[in-house]
Amino acid sequence: MKRFLIVLATGAALAAVNLPTAAAEPSYGSVPAASGCSAPAVRAPAGTRVESVTAASREGGTIDGTGVVGGTVTGVPAFCEVTVTLTHPGDGDRAAVRTWLPVSGWNGRFQALGGSAFAAGDNGVGMGTAVRNGYAATTTDGGLADAIDVGWALNAKGEVDAALLENLASRSQHEAAAVGKQVVAAHFGRQASYSYFNGCSTGGRQGYMEAQRYPDDFDGILANAPAVGWDRFEVATLWPQVVMNNEKTYPSACEFKAFSDAAVAACDPLDGARDNLVNDASRCDFDPRRLIGTTVVCDGKELTVTAADAAVVRKIWDGPRTASGRRLWSGVPVGADLSGLAGTAPDTNGQVKGAPFPVPRLWATTWLKKQPSFDVSTITYDQFTRLFEQSRAEYGGVIGTDDPDLSVFRDSGGKLLTWHGQADQFIPAQGTVEYRRQVERTMGGTGRVDDFYRLFLAPGAAHCGLNKGAGTVDDLAALTAWVERGRAPRTLPATLIDAAGRSVARDLCRYPEVSRYRGHGDPAAASSFRCVLPSGH
Repeated sequence: MKRFLIVLATGAALAAVNLPTAAAEPSYGSVPAASGCSAPAVRAPAGTRVESVTAASREGGTIDGTGVVGGTVTGVPAFCEVTVTLTHPGDGDRAAVRTWLPVSGWNGRFQALGGSAFAAGDNGVGMGTAVRNGYAATTTDGGLADAIDVGWALNAKGEVDAALLENLASRSQHEAAAVGKQVVAAHFGRQASYSYFNGCSTGGRQGYMEAQRYPDDFDGILANAPAVGWDRFEVATLWPQVVMNNEKTYPSACEFKAFSDAAVAACDPLDGARDNLVNDASRCDFDPRRLIGTTVVCDGKELTVTAADAAVVRKIWDGPRTASGRRLWSGVPVGADLSGLAGTAPDTNGQVKGAPFPVPRLWATTWLKKQPSFDVSTITYDQFTRLFEQSRAEYGGVIGTDDPDLSVFRDSGGKLLTWHGQADQFIPAQGTVEYRRQVERTMGGTGRVDDFYRLFLAPGAAHCGLNKGAGTVDDLAALTAWVERGRAPRTLPATLIDAAGRSVARDLCRYPEVSRYRGHGDPAAASSFRCVLPSGH
């Protein structure tokens, strides 16, 4: 179960990746390679030195993703793999930049792939999918390790390795883009016609970092469920554990589900139809105290919901606050799986204790406390507030990724496309919504921002849970149509999974619009809904 949650949080595929037909269709003829698979000359990006360049022919076929994220992609055509090793003189790091070049059928496009959790780049599944869709693809490991392996974070003195953190935060993706484009040009004898970035979760944050700091790197950026506000949200997502530990109340996953199911049932009709989806989770005001005294059957046992259970859920939904009541960040969205961040497990004595999700736990123990063995279950409410403020002060400028001035990216002609699941159990969508609002305030309002940056919220969707989960959305095709043909997406046609586990068709609405039932038609059909501004907007 824990590995499943880790995979969800890092935004990876659990099964074979399905080929999106529209994304795979090139807008012009395929381009043959100018030469065989050989190591090209590569100019080192500013501040780096090239240590080595190697090339190897790969047969393709089925590619299994490495590390804890795993995943599989099938039907990958043969490709040439070029690996460029970079170092930053004086930092002692070594980052491997891998570029996969399809032997045939290149569509003339370049795609860079982002990372997950604490991994800087892709584990092979995204790369294989890109090559299968005709792209030349690049990713980097940033000189780091697997998604939840942070052995690199502290140096021998127990201090934060600032150089490697900078690799994760910003510079490695930029350097990979520069290297990958050179490799593509050398191999095919010409530059790629269009360059794209594709990432979710950590990869989504990296996409926003590119738009903010390196606005000329890509023509289009697909950055889903982005971990923007990293310095704050990583601490904020430890809040469910802090609540349970301080209240000394540990509801089971089954009990948490009862609260979520009740909230979805109560707020489902707000869009005009009972379709097992909450179309605007931020407006759901279900009070968990309504379940006090009711019973729920968990593992064959009948349990009675207590006031303490309801109080824990209420605090988790509300989100972290200071002792004086000041809100620090948004909580786990109503309808999301509460057990993702509020996990529990029995200890050696059979006592139920909190089982924190690895990513916020590692951020707190490693980068904040600088004590990998620190027990996060000892954190009080006051200590939590201090850790939150410490993280913002120490790391906001390094990895916050929340600069709202995207004017240079806009002026360069770049397009930024994002969808975020409203039932994201690991990165609350409200963080992305608040960033978008800041961009609007900075850059002249909704209309002007929509010219280059569009956000779509996906009802009922979990973390990275559409094109990397059970649902589907051809987001990359929408981005390429916007970049290459000027067709800005008004909606994103998607397949969603409702609370009952059924597939429904829905057009994701462009923020700030929300989906409303037309009053007639099949609630499982997209045509039965329209996008409207929410009341009071």
